Amino acid sequence: MLHDINPRLLRAFVAVAEELHFTRAAARLFIAQQALSRDIRRLEQAWGRALFDRDTRHVALTPEGNRLLPIVRHVLSAHAQLSEELDHTQISGNARPLIVDVALHGSTGPPVLAAAREAAPDLEFVPRFHSGLARAAAEIADGRLDVSFGRIAGLPPTVRDGLEHQLIRYDQLAVHLPPDHRLTALPRVPLAALAGETVYAAAGNEDTTEWTDYARTLFAGRGIKLAPPFPKIEGEVEFRRVMDKHSWSVLANINFSDVPEMALRPLIDPVPLAPVSMVWRRGLRHPGVSALIDAAQALGTAEGWLERPSDSWLPDVDIAITTDRNRLQTDQRPSKM
Repeated sequence: MLHDINPRLLRAFVAVAEELHFTRAAARLFIAQQALSRDIRRLEQAWGRALFDRDTRHVALTPEGNRLLPIVRHVLSAHAQLSEELDHTQISGNARPLIVDVALHGSTGPPVLAAAREAAPDLEFVPRFHSGLARAAAEIADGRLDVSFGRIAGLPPTVRDGLEHQLIRYDQLAVHLPPDHRLTALPRVPLAALAGETVYAAAGNEDTTEWTDYARTLFAGRGIKLAPPFPKIEGEVEFRRVMDKHSWSVLANINFSDVPEMALRPLIDPVPLAPVSMVWRRGLRHPGVSALIDAAQALGTAEGWLERPSDSWLPDVDIAITTDRNRLQTDQRPSKM
């Protein structure tokens, strides 16, 4: 019966659906591959339908599996919200630790987390380092993560429905160029000058699909080629090797400056901005969320995080989501008597 389905089986389904690889999914769930395969079989038997087409070298969602995946994500999100409500108790006088995904390399998360810890020393924040909102959003949905940072507009609407978010920063973008590149002599690179170039923006890395989506929109109509899909690259040495081998430039934010021997140049004409939002599970009530929002707003005010140059550029979908979010906040604001 449906009401007897263990959430563990649903998490197994989502992990395999996202990894499309039983070994990686088992490692992600910290269980043996045999146990994961058994859980998937149990779920398929309980539902009376195949969720995956699989053989020794290939795993793919069936049409039924693809149809059920967003529904299962919603169920897990609701389960996490229920757990949050039931478990919102004080432990030794403090709220439970809040799990926060913060990417490295000059991103927004680390300074916000540091400021929140300083402002709220009695709260416990546990950092994770995934560097991609697409992956973080999936973990928020199934309750393994509480908060992350990134471009909310790059997530599918069904995923966004289970999340709360607040815009906290605009990152100005730049390009990493090989040391002998024709454009390294320029202090700033006009977007038009990249016409004909192939630029890497993590296509093929399922953890950061929101970033690739941004790059695809930015490059459209400008003659800039998005580097073809490539598996997720681990480590700075391997990253540089791949960029050198393929002669790719790299789209990055202006604070991302740790690619050895590559020249970082801001992009202009127009100035592309990448919106960064704080993202958390819808319905999550925790004082750490408020502490992070307050820290982000204080830093943003002090450092001008939400200032936009007059010649800046944003994707239309990001503008629309921000506008809708601001309208919702205005509508929900209590009226003055």
